[in-house]
Amino acid sequence: MSELRDSAPLLDAYLSYFESERLPFTIPGHKQRASHLDAGLGALVDSDTPLYGGLDEIKLTHGTLIKAEKLAANFWGGDFARFSTGGSTHVNQAVILALGKPGDKVALSRTAHRSVLSALVLAGLEPLWLSPDIDGATGVPTGISVAEFEKVLSEKPIALLLTEPGYLGTLSDIPALITKAHEHSIPVVIDAAWGGHFGFHPELPRHVIQLGADALITSTHKALPGYSASALLIARGQYLNLDRLEQSFETTHTTSPAGAPLASIDGCRALLQTRGEELLGQLISNVKDFKVLIQKEFSQEIFLNPANFVAGRFDPVKVVLRANQLGASGVDIEKAIGALGVRVEMADRDTVVFLATLADTAQDFTRLATILIPVLKKLATTPRETATALSWSVIPQKGISMRDAYFAKTEMVSAKDALGRISADLIAPYPPGVAVVAPGEILTAQIIDGLSASKSAGVRIAYATDSSLERYRVVTR
Repeated sequence: MSELRDSAPLLDAYLSYFESERLPFTIPGHKQRASHLDAGLGALVDSDTPLYGGLDEIKLTHGTLIKAEKLAANFWGGDFARFSTGGSTHVNQAVILALGKPGDKVALSRTAHRSVLSALVLAGLEPLWLSPDIDGATGVPTGISVAEFEKVLSEKPIALLLTEPGYLGTLSDIPALITKAHEHSIPVVIDAAWGGHFGFHPELPRHVIQLGADALITSTHKALPGYSASALLIARGQYLNLDRLEQSFETTHTTSPAGAPLASIDGCRALLQTRGEELLGQLISNVKDFKVLIQKEFSQEIFLNPANFVAGRFDPVKVVLRANQLGASGVDIEKAIGALGVRVEMADRDTVVFLATLADTAQDFTRLATILIPVLKKLATTPRETATALSWSVIPQKGISMRDAYFAKTEMVSAKDALGRISADLIAPYPPGVAVVAPGEILTAQIIDGLSASKSAGVRIAYATDSSLERYRVVTR
């Protein structure tokens, strides 16, 4: 029995649907009876029901989604909330479409997810790139400084778009950036896809609405136990037009939202509201114990340590292994533990990221340590110096606008001939999906050589027309 359904209207509606007698002559076409056709297909789809005619009547008579979204808005402290079945990708696109008109400029972190860049193409907005500070000891981006933001204020950005926390768990000085933006009546929109757990335990950073941001975007399937591709938008109306935001959200969202992702967002909110501090406390304790258990086997510090960053500017449950401190390849570590059944969130030459969530038990961490320690000892050699990953170190050189490049005539040329040409592709190591080059930017030697080296090291390079990187798609001269 679910202890959350009394406080989660969408979750209750989902459970009630499958508890009731029904004879559906509506979509979805499987009608929760596909197992009559094939057992495997039925196992996949028979627990699926839509919002329309599932969690609510076809005409949305009961307003179940509206009730759940109001509960979320109140819980996170916003004026407005929407639930998405299209992930933070959809919510980023919806918010950015609501900001301005083609040709307007927005200030944004270069560590933004590719969905943000795609949204700029759709909206016709021009980026004013903000480069993060880099921690010299670890090579990790530590966030956008106020000074970096001030450099672009003379160009009159209509919004400040940040990605907080970053993929490796670090945070900018968000309150100072919000204060500076609001001095100029600039709304602050924060893609907090990896920070859905923030704000509900004293040892965690506060969430960005608590800090004064105007929009919080988060994935409830990353740090929280939500359904895949479920995401949440919380917004305030002082600097954002909420009517236009609603319009943009509906314009870009599916008209047939699945019920399970929506119900899971509602369930995650109810879980945080009723047991958040307790469960997050357990997670924080488990992560601390795990790191201590691993660290005592090695003389050098092998994890990113919250103590090495400004207080409140690192996610304490982020588990980032610094493979370079062991002289090992993160990709080799990933392969070795993968053969033993462990999947990690991300690995490149110098880093392995393990995603820890509320669903992990103390026993899970103990088992992981038992597998990981002998692998690390076997692969460890001589520590090497920290190198900043390509995703964090490229300074973009604009050739033409992203939108112009997206619609331009293009051609495929060899990697050698691509040097100095304007890219028509967005290319990114994935994860984290942070662009090394975006449409309209010049392909430099740093980019071409760096992408080739990353691919050779075993990193997946995504979104290039030619995934081998032997050729590049460029704008025709």
